[in-house]
Amino acid sequence: MVELRCLQEAMRKAYYERDRARGLYATFTWFVEEVGELAEALLKGNQDSLREELADVLAWLLSIANLLDIDMEEAFLGKYSGDIDGCGGK
Repeated sequence: MVELRCLQEAMRKAYYERDRARGLYATFTWFVEEVGELAEALLKGNQDSLREELADVLAWLLSIANLLDIDMEEAFLGKYSGDIDGCGGK
């Protein structure tokens, strides 16, 4: 199993410089575009497309978190630790 923090760090290594050069708002626009593509995949119901678009949305979200210097694992557990069990949240 891959940890969210590890995924975020991998995204940072691969894309941070490009994302930083693009800027926060342009990177957010790409994220929104991917959410739109996810909506289209939901309407079509194609599992392969859904998996691909969900992965894209997560990748862009992690890129935004990197630009904001927010640890998504810490943020997620800080908000939802009372609601999850067995994933390090309790």
